[in-house]
Amino acid sequence: MPSFCCKMFPAKPPSSFTIIRLFLLLILFIFIFNFYSRAILEDEQNLNLRLSSQHSVAQQLPLPSEKLWEAPFSAGLHPCVNPTSTYQAFQEGDHYITVRSNGGLNQMRTGIADMVAVSRMMNATLIIPELDKRSFWQDKSIFSDIFDEDHFIDSLKQDVRVLKKLPPELLSIPRARKHFTSWAGLGYYEEMTKLWADYQVIHVAKSDSRLANNDLPLDIQRLRCRALYHALRFSPSIESFGKKLVERLRAHGGRYISLHLRYEKDMLAFSGCTYGLSAAESEQLRLLRENTNHWKVKKINSTEQRISGLCPLTPKEVGIFLQALGYPQSTVVYIAAGEIYGGKAHLSELTSRFPNVVFKETIATEEELRIYSNHASQTAALDYMISLESDVFIPTHSGNMARALEGHRRFVGHRKTVSPDRKGLVDIFDKLESGQLKEGLTLQQLVEHLHEKRQGAPRKREGAPDGIKGRARYKAEESFYQNPYPECICSSKHRYR
Repeated sequence: MPSFCCKMFPAKPPSSFTIIRLFLLLILFIFIFNFYSRAILEDEQNLNLRLSSQHSVAQQLPLPSEKLWEAPFSAGLHPCVNPTSTYQAFQEGDHYITVRSNGGLNQMRTGIADMVAVSRMMNATLIIPELDKRSFWQDKSIFSDIFDEDHFIDSLKQDVRVLKKLPPELLSIPRARKHFTSWAGLGYYEEMTKLWADYQVIHVAKSDSRLANNDLPLDIQRLRCRALYHALRFSPSIESFGKKLVERLRAHGGRYISLHLRYEKDMLAFSGCTYGLSAAESEQLRLLRENTNHWKVKKINSTEQRISGLCPLTPKEVGIFLQALGYPQSTVVYIAAGEIYGGKAHLSELTSRFPNVVFKETIATEEELRIYSNHASQTAALDYMISLESDVFIPTHSGNMARALEGHRRFVGHRKTVSPDRKGLVDIFDKLESGQLKEGLTLQQLVEHLHEKRQGAPRKREGAPDGIKGRARYKAEESFYQNPYPECICSSKHRYR
C-alpha cells in the first residue's frame, strides 16, 4: 500500500514563486514580532519610569500631616540688617534723649527700637529707657531685669551712644518734655532738632509708634531691625530659663503649637467681647471697663465687635479651628497668655478636643517660677521666647505680641504663623451653632480655603487700605515690626547682608 500510494501520487518539487512567497511571509512575521516586542518593552520601561518618578515625587512631597508643621516656602530669603556702604558711624554730640516707655512688654520693645532710630536721626545719646510701671500689668521691673543691658549698649555702639544714666551734671537742668507725633518721618525729626538750640536734654513721654512704617531711609529701617532683633536681647537669666522650657516642651512632645490665647479678663473687658459668657461675667467685665480710667471707650456693642472680627477667639472656637486645620488630638498646645478668664470652666472647651494643653506651670516647677511672680513683663518674655521657637504660632487676636512675633518669625525664616481670619470664622461658627453646618470635611475645606494665604508666607508689607486719607492712613498701614520685608529681609542676590 505505501508503495502503491507513492507510485500513484509522485512528489512535486516546490516552484520558485512559492519559495519567494514563503520567504516574504517569514520576513513580515519577523518584522511584526520585533515591532510589538519593542513596543511592549518601551511600555514597560515607561511604566517603570512613571512609577519611579511618582515614587520620587512621593518621597519629595510631604505627607498631609507634615504640611501642618512645615514653614512656608521662602524662596531663599534671609535677614539683611547690615548698614549700606553710605552709612557712617555715630558721631558723639552733647545732646541727650531720655524715654519713658509705655505699655506691655512688646509695646515697650518696639517703642525702644523706635527710640534708637530717633536718637540716631537727631544725633543724640540715648539714656537707657525707663519701663512702664503704671500700666494694667503693674510690673516694677527695670530695664536690666528684662533685657541684657550691657549687650544692648555694646551692640549699638556704631549706631548710637547709649548710657545707663544721664550724666550727673545734667540731672538738674530743664528738659524739653515732648510727645513726639505718632508715625512721624525723617523730616519731622529733622525739624525737632531745633529743640537743641534751647535744650540739652529731651524727655520723651511715650515711646510706642513714634516712627512711620514706610518711607524712611533704608539704613534707618535696618537700624530698627538691628535694635529689636539683635540688640534688645532678654536678660541672661530669662534667656537661659526660656531655652530650658523650650527643651522640656520638645522632650514632652517633639513639635508644638504656641497659642496666644487672648482670653484674659483685661482683654475681654477692654474689647467689650462677651460672646459665650454668662450675664454675671459680662457685667463684671463691663464694670472693669467702666472703672479703668485710661480706657476711653466705655460703651461697646459686643455683637457688633464680634461680627466685625474684632473679638479674640474663644477657647471653644480655637478647638474647632485647630481640628478643622487638621491638627490631631494628640498635638501639644502651649498657652502663651495670662490667666484664662473663667478658668477651667471655659478652658475645658478647648482641652476636651486637645487634652495636651500645657502652660508654664506645667513644664516648670513652682520654685522656678517664684522669681517671676508679680512680674508680668518677665513672664511675657518667657512666653515670647517659647512662641518664637514653636513649630506653629497661632494668635487669637492681633495685639502687640501677635504682631511682634509674626514679624520676628518672618525675620528668622518665615516660620509658620497661622493668623485666624476672625471675621470670616464668625460666619462659620454661627452656622455650626445654628446647625446649618456640621463638623467634618465641608468645615475643614472651608477653614483651609479661608487660611491658605494666612500662614506667614513671604510678602511685602501692606500699605493703608484704599479710601483712607490724611494721617489716618499711617495708622492703617501694616506695622513695620509685623512685617519687616523688604527692608530687613532680602534675596540671596542682594548686595547688603
